[in-house]
Amino acid sequence: MTSVTIIGLVAAALTTVAFLPQVIHTLRTRSTHDISLRMYSLYTAGIFLWLVYGLFLGDVPLIASNAVTLLLSATILTLKIRHG
Repeated sequence: MTSVTIIGLVAAALTTVAFLPQVIHTLRTRSTHDISLRMYSLYTAGIFLWLVYGLFLGDVPLIASNAVTLLLSATILTLKIRHG
């Protein structure tokens, strides 16, 4: 594994883990009032496209981080749609 790949994996891990507090808070409280549906819709679509891009490139850090972030973002988006 190259040092560039390691840097990418560490960056991916940090940005993905940074997303966890929002997901945990939203799951616990079921409160999505202050979350923008448009923003999370666009964000989730963007993460999906980053995942597809990473798959085309075969870039492990892009694939791993965006797969996990897509799951987390889709969770919040689903809660926003269900609970408004």
